[in-house]
Amino acid sequence: MNNERLEHFRKKLELEKKRVYSLLKQMEENETINSNAELATELSFYDNHPSDIATEIFDKERGIAFKGNELSIIKKIENSLSNIDKGTYGKCSICGKDIKEERLEFIPYTDHCVECQKSLSNSYSDEKRNTPIEKQEPGYPFGYGYNDRRDEVGFDAEDSYQAVARFNRIKNVIDVYSDEDEDYVEPIERISNEQYKNQLP
Repeated sequence: MNNERLEHFRKKLELEKKRVYSLLKQMEENETINSNAELATELSFYDNHPSDIATEIFDKERGIAFKGNELSIIKKIENSLSNIDKGTYGKCSICGKDIKEERLEFIPYTDHCVECQKSLSNSYSDEKRNTPIEKQEPGYPFGYGYNDRRDEVGFDAEDSYQAVARFNRIKNVIDVYSDEDEDYVEPIERISNEQYKNQLP
């Protein structure tokens, strides 16, 4: 990369750094970060509404995350400016190949080429990617279970269900009632509207 392009990216990085500092200042003025005002409004944290405290703590944690993200961008910008001075700007820190200028125009503080960034992102664990448990791919709750079309002997999911059903069964109570004319769940359902009206005072 020639000196003219390096100066272009130096100016771009300096502008980005000013923008990030400006954003941090704006977030501080709007009390998105570094604010304990909402936490200090209560005389006591022992409150009738525990969810209020949870909301305040969530807002505080969100502010810490916002600030941490912007500070990490500033650190990357400073590293990139240092790399310009060293003459290593625009080189991937993993494979050593040149990073495409289109990528540098979009993210001037990037340290990796697209291929290395993809492999790096794919190597993160679910916890590092902050993938919520409900979005993770579900697995089988048992090694094998009901209707898995295998003939294995052992305590499987179906046996587990039957054991719980036996444990929950109440003595001298019939689960399902039946009549010659109709099927119904409980004897109370046999009461007609007329019978009910006749019982009223």
